[in-house]
Amino acid sequence: MVEKKILNKNNIYQKFEVLKTNRNKRYRYHEFLVEGVRSLNEAVKNHWKIKSFLYDKNNLSDWARNMITNVNTDENYCLSAELMRELSDKEDTSELMAVIEMREESFENVPLSDNPFIVLFDRPSNKGNLGTMIRSCDALGADMLIVTGHAVDVYDPDVIVSAMGSFFNLPVIRIADNNVLFEYISKLKKRYPDFILLGTTAHKENPVYSVDLTVPLMLMMGNETMGLNKAFKEYSDLLCTIPMSENSYASSFNVSCAASILMYEITRQRNRLEM
Repeated sequence: MVEKKILNKNNIYQKFEVLKTNRNKRYRYHEFLVEGVRSLNEAVKNHWKIKSFLYDKNNLSDWARNMITNVNTDENYCLSAELMRELSDKEDTSELMAVIEMREESFENVPLSDNPFIVLFDRPSNKGNLGTMIRSCDALGADMLIVTGHAVDVYDPDVIVSAMGSFFNLPVIRIADNNVLFEYISKLKKRYPDFILLGTTAHKENPVYSVDLTVPLMLMMGNETMGLNKAFKEYSDLLCTIPMSENSYASSFNVSCAASILMYEITRQRNRLEM
């Protein structure tokens, strides 16, 4: 293992800073910065490529020492306590951070279950919502999450923290060109004849509990402010909604909250079918 000391804000340290703060530089380097015990454990468990560990050698727990010793990296960096504190987003400075290599994003690389359950999030604009969506997809058994259009960066540190480790356990595919998505959907419909594209809306449509969610499907959630793209609504086989109390002042749910409710109903129906 190669270990280098970083004692000032040199070019190497500045690279760590831009991996944390600059979306374009992240994609240029094809790397991102991660901190947090849960996230690092899941990254290692799911065989993500750890390029480097960053740490203050004088402040390491047994867990951190074991990670540094047992995980293969290209090279590690020993920083001063002050530099670690400035780089960390936590009140209590993280003892270990990692530079991790991005994975190739391709539908072909995502294995689907016999009865696929895919979630699409159209143009998410809030980092916390995207992270929570990833976590809910992981918790409720989705095969993958597709993120479309001009959206917050899935590799942003705030997204990864919000996902609470699930980021490294759930395939997330970014799609900029809707034609690529529609082509993939066409392939799914040929492979799974009863596959449905399920759009969502806050307006009164089919109550979600009245829809058969036991078939292969893609659940499409809209942007926090503008809802689901008109093209996606028109492409949907069915639009569904979550019925709300007639006495409610609220007219809609937070998108990640709504997604969790809808995904739970999918899981509930499927589990009941298997009983």
